[in-house]
Amino acid sequence: MSTTQNLADHTLRAAIANGKMNRRAWLVTGMLVLFQIVNFADKAVLGLVADPAMRELGLSAGQFGFIGSAFFFLFAIVGIVVGFLAGKVSTRWILLTMGVAWAVLQFPMLFGGGAAILLVTRILLGGAEGPATPISLQHAHGWFNAKERGLPSSVIAAGSTLGPIVAAPILAWIIANPALGWRWAFGFLGIFGLLWSLGWLLVGRDGPYSHAKPEPSKNDSVAHSGAHAESAATGEPQQEQPAALDPEGKGSIADSSDLLKIVPIRRVLGSWMFVAAVLAGAGCFWAQGFLTTWSPKYLGSVVALSPEMIGLVSTFPWVVGAIALLVLGFGSRYLMKRGVTVRWALGALFGATLLISGICFSILPFLSGYAAVAMLTLGAGTAMIYPLAPTAIAFSVCSKQRAALMATLTGLASVGGVVAPAMVGGLMDRAGYIPSPKGVADSAEMAGLLAQGMNTSFGMIGIYLVIVGIFCVLMLNPDRTARKLQTSFTFTG
Repeated sequence: MSTTQNLADHTLRAAIANGKMNRRAWLVTGMLVLFQIVNFADKAVLGLVADPAMRELGLSAGQFGFIGSAFFFLFAIVGIVVGFLAGKVSTRWILLTMGVAWAVLQFPMLFGGGAAILLVTRILLGGAEGPATPISLQHAHGWFNAKERGLPSSVIAAGSTLGPIVAAPILAWIIANPALGWRWAFGFLGIFGLLWSLGWLLVGRDGPYSHAKPEPSKNDSVAHSGAHAESAATGEPQQEQPAALDPEGKGSIADSSDLLKIVPIRRVLGSWMFVAAVLAGAGCFWAQGFLTTWSPKYLGSVVALSPEMIGLVSTFPWVVGAIALLVLGFGSRYLMKRGVTVRWALGALFGATLLISGICFSILPFLSGYAAVAMLTLGAGTAMIYPLAPTAIAFSVCSKQRAALMATLTGLASVGGVVAPAMVGGLMDRAGYIPSPKGVADSAEMAGLLAQGMNTSFGMIGIYLVIVGIFCVLMLNPDRTARKLQTSFTFTG
């Protein structure tokens, strides 16, 4: 028997080794990575244009922070609504609609919009991006069996960290270019978003594990036929089949997650598992909100970096986040393939990483200069692992309820993103920081007051992340939640 015949269907190794049907799975995954890159570049652009936009539009730190927070005003509402809709509508078309909306909403600022237009477009853009992560994960899960979902989920999540990494240097160059300026940063994202939407229209499909009926292509049909023929010849199953659910079992719920029945979702939302995920997710969104709104300003005023260097250094936390997601993704896949429960393979790893992030933020106020930048990079980077939370809790329900559950989690957790920009801006105002006029750099005194306000926020989020990290290790247990719900509402009828 050949080595390639021993590889599990729909894995990355199999895709490389034999190039059969799973090429479509990884092509779709690649498009979703690009989708997440656009998603987070849209968030990061506001922080990169902070200095020229505040001066040209005459905004104070508090006012600009409010615009940053406004991104999340509709984020939760739209995310939850679309999450429930995804149980009935193909996620392929939801993703296409989001991609087009993101692109169109960038152009008003390119064409001369003022502070009011910036506020309105950020509110609408936040609503359009609210369902991004849960819908992306739901769509990807439709292409992979249960034990293989951790890796593609982490790869897609890494795309969210690649957004600022890839886009920040490009956008920083556009902003610093006298022939273009900060408004063209929005225009560039709009054009790229339209190109992605066209590509998705051509290649996006629903997978074989999706609750929606797949749309088979010619290549998919040939590959399926080949896989069936190989199965008949070798006597081996075409793909791994889920084990029957054991309500009293202590093993991983991943063994039977595709056999779960529909349960009252309010029972999941009221579980300690879900509460832990929401609180932890809020901390992750706080870090994202800070990075996308205030981090470039921090680097420019406190460390006095040039605009080009700000664009480069701003990517460092996202690089750390991408590495953390990939390491945790491979780690969770390794553990689950060996029968480790979802609680320990995903939930505990997620919580432990947030604990590390909290420790870093707690230390940050006592540092300055490049040491502070290094600690901020590590603390914020290890908080970029939010997508592991919806991936973990998705194991507790059936496929039709996963998008609704993940979207509700994302919507509630996004409160952290609402709080962060306004909280930091308010603390800066309280410390006495006043933005310098257009064309004038912040004085040493103003830079010190800016750092004072930000350090107060770092200490607060550090303590919070330490607490919720420990809470997740103890309570983020999809295996227990799934069995409890299935026993109560399926086995006892």
